[in-house]
Amino acid sequence: MTKTTKTVFVSGADRGVGLALASVWLGKGYTVFAGQYAEGTQGLSELQQQYGDQLHIVQLDVSRDESVAQAVSYVADRAGQLDLLFNNAAILGDIQAKITDELNYAEMMGVFNVNTLGSLRMSQSFMPLLLKGETKMIVNISSEAGSISNCHRDSWYAYCMSKAALNMQSKLVHNGFKPLGGRVLAMHPGWVQTYMQGKLDANAELTPEQSAASITRVVEEKLAQPQSQAECEYVDYNGTAMNW
Repeated sequence: MTKTTKTVFVSGADRGVGLALASVWLGKGYTVFAGQYAEGTQGLSELQQQYGDQLHIVQLDVSRDESVAQAVSYVADRAGQLDLLFNNAAILGDIQAKITDELNYAEMMGVFNVNTLGSLRMSQSFMPLLLKGETKMIVNISSEAGSISNCHRDSWYAYCMSKAALNMQSKLVHNGFKPLGGRVLAMHPGWVQTYMQGKLDANAELTPEQSAASITRVVEEKLAQPQSQAECEYVDYNGTAMNW
């Protein structure tokens, strides 16, 4: 494929914020590679009908080395580079168990493998393509749950700890990526109406579309800043600094 536009990869694009991000960047004329975990996702199929070859749906399980490697190969063959990577794929895990309850450590390892190591797999594996891109930016979709300073919960062990670890990972990757011309941003997408708890969280403040639009505005503002001044920031969907 002859590259005529900038390229973006969004993991966890089956629905929710990931699907909305894919839609926003398609609307901006980017070639979008959408990581799909479950086959036959309706939202991505509808975007495919609307945007045709501008959207590439890529089967992706960020918890598996082979799956990520296959995704990299797919993008390399069709674009040869990557401008922007959204590490959005995440799972929740048990949010009820407290320290006085039985804790499922195997499940926790699974959450870490997706939320923390999954994004690291993606960033490290796509690094050669990102270094060939123009903007060279990684956006890790984190959470307010990853803030140690603001922690108020007494459960959510796997999710909170995995997002705090993701924040540290973001800084580590940024420190190695910046001298090569890149930058990393960790973002809290807000309280979004998603299905992470198994059913739609209808009480949440934001729709996925509202969250994605705000995230995109912040990303574009950061990209407009000189790369030499780029720091690894932890911000919310409005660009407001979060407490690490």
